[in-house]
Amino acid sequence: MSTEPPETTENTEPGTPGAAPEGAGDGDATAQAAAADGGADDTAAKMSEAEAELAAQRIERERIEQRKAEKQAPVESGTKLSGKAAELLAAVRAVESGAKPAATVFEAPEPPRRPAPEPVRRPQPVPTAAPVGPAPETVESVRRVLAEGGAPEALAPQVAAALGEGAGDRLRADPWQLLRVVGVRPEQADGFARALLGAECGPDDERRGRALTVWLLEQAALAGHTALELPALTAALTQRGVPDADTAVQSTLAEGEALAFQDALDEPGAPARQGDEAADEERPVRVLVGLERYALAEESLADGLARLINSVPKQDGSAEEWERAAAAAGSAADLIRAVSAHGLVLHTGGEASLAEPAALLHTAQALGLRAWAAAHSPLGRDRFSALLSGSGRPGSPAADAGARTGVAGVATVAGLLSGAEGPGRDADGALDLDLLVVLDAPQVDVETAALLAESLPDGARLVLAGDPAVLWSAGPGRVFADLLAARICPLIASRRPDPGPLGELVSGIGVGELTQVEAPGKELVIVPVRDAGEAVHRTVQLVADSVPRAIGVPPEETQVITPGHGGAAGTRALNAALKERLNPGPGRFGGFDPGDRVAYSPAPGRTVPGQVVKADAEGLHLSCAGEAVVVPKERVEQSVRHGWALTAHQAVGGRWPAVVVVLPGDAAQTLNRPWVYTAFGRAERHLSVVHGVEQALPRAVAEVQAKPRTTRLPVLLGPQVPSVD
Repeated sequence: MSTEPPETTENTEPGTPGAAPEGAGDGDATAQAAAADGGADDTAAKMSEAEAELAAQRIERERIEQRKAEKQAPVESGTKLSGKAAELLAAVRAVESGAKPAATVFEAPEPPRRPAPEPVRRPQPVPTAAPVGPAPETVESVRRVLAEGGAPEALAPQVAAALGEGAGDRLRADPWQLLRVVGVRPEQADGFARALLGAECGPDDERRGRALTVWLLEQAALAGHTALELPALTAALTQRGVPDADTAVQSTLAEGEALAFQDALDEPGAPARQGDEAADEERPVRVLVGLERYALAEESLADGLARLINSVPKQDGSAEEWERAAAAAGSAADLIRAVSAHGLVLHTGGEASLAEPAALLHTAQALGLRAWAAAHSPLGRDRFSALLSGSGRPGSPAADAGARTGVAGVATVAGLLSGAEGPGRDADGALDLDLLVVLDAPQVDVETAALLAESLPDGARLVLAGDPAVLWSAGPGRVFADLLAARICPLIASRRPDPGPLGELVSGIGVGELTQVEAPGKELVIVPVRDAGEAVHRTVQLVADSVPRAIGVPPEETQVITPGHGGAAGTRALNAALKERLNPGPGRFGGFDPGDRVAYSPAPGRTVPGQVVKADAEGLHLSCAGEAVVVPKERVEQSVRHGWALTAHQAVGGRWPAVVVVLPGDAAQTLNRPWVYTAFGRAERHLSVVHGVEQALPRAVAEVQAKPRTTRLPVLLGPQVPSVD
């Protein structure tokens, strides 16, 4: 391993990435850090992908509500004031812009996140206008109530959208409904309620207890949980000054704002599997409380997966043809054999293992199946497309497996579900395909997974493929990990190792070892730093000078990754310094100039790298993954960031020729093995580590796992699907 930066040897040390003094950053990455995947808007002649998603979501939600229930969610931001009203508005803006975490109550080591879209099965979207905002009279009625309570009137559109028709009356009757707006804290809602209600307001108010219960469940969802155990919820309510937490929870359940579940356990902490019903009465039971949207998503996902597992896969090609194709497919043989006979298959492995799903798609195409892969991000889609085009040339075993003409294509998950990419939908609203391979499966949250499962027709095959060591999804749930643990379908573990010194380094991190590797081609460089200022300086030096000169990778192909957005060495500070060096300008368009590298978030939980092209009356024009995107000027602040530096959550699913990972000193407490594995694993040819956390790095790799998430999926699957053991 190289112990010098490519250009300068000053202040460098030999060894593994495990020694250096202090840096700075924001270990608590923000809600914007959840924007880790992308999709792209269509051109001006068509509605945007985000709008298409919302339109399709609304249509299918009506069908879901007939079966199960209904729910709504929050939105946008306002202007500026002074005093307490300004503090409240600043809190909302801080969360929406990514300056502050949305949740701290049920914090996980990875960054907290804003809620993902509603769990609904999406049919082929139809062209419609953009979603209509709340009626002006509704906004005005809310504005008057906010003014009476001393809250910023600029929050009126968000409150009106969150509470719906009659929002003004609802807010006056229950001031704690202000907590429905993302970024509002309980103490701020309490102040608003006191100003509005006067002597009627008290900590034991039933309305306060219900609102805080829902708020705490939302915070838990931001930390990845789909539900909370009852003792954890009541303890959190007590900490928030609710005198009778049990009554508050019961009131919330009675009003239908949350649901309660009783899950039998085989042993403390372990969800029960299907077994002897006579023994069920003796098993301990855990009581969970969750929001309806996530409960419906998990139930829908369990139903959809059970349907796939229990249905007979469509038979295009005889068993002999599948076997001949498998025999000629090398390391992909086991995957092809499993998929030939099962509706659901799991596939694990690193970057090199992607060759196996690629071989599977070509085999399916050759056998006449309509086969598609869906990646987490446009970068992953394009990377897999290149792999697919290179692995199925005429003359390859996959291409020669048969003479039929099937289909093999690649899309993003978001584009597939919205209809902006992929095969479209059949007459029944299901995806028009026979085989779907979902790449980056650990990034699929429970709601997205439910959409995918419900969207597949009977007889379709689903392969969930990914690296289980990377960061979990930005949204609630741990679908891939739950399915791996449940053992309800075949699991094919790839034996293809990632090559070279970087592959060796990342493989070691995956098993908890930060090993020293030989890097004769300067594939790995450690740059110790003493403080945040030096970390920023050395990062700019690496990106602008050292890496291009010594490695031959230009700045536009080098990605900086850091733990958080804030702090003296977070994404904001690094992006400001990198812009000044690489694309200086006045920031005429909302802080952006043509040529700026950006990270665009078309929807919560998704990030698309891009570049600023221009700005005009329509908004900010971007080029994202080769597609033109226009961001309306009112959405620029909350959905576009500079993108020379990203968080690991934003970068997951992408890979770059060179990566600079910045580890500032104040990030030491937030590091864990999945974060380090994910950040280091984004590099293809070269990795520089700007190192200011000393022994916290090897300690995080060896000892700190991802914080557990509370989910119900294994319990829901148990009665429907027998174990493969």
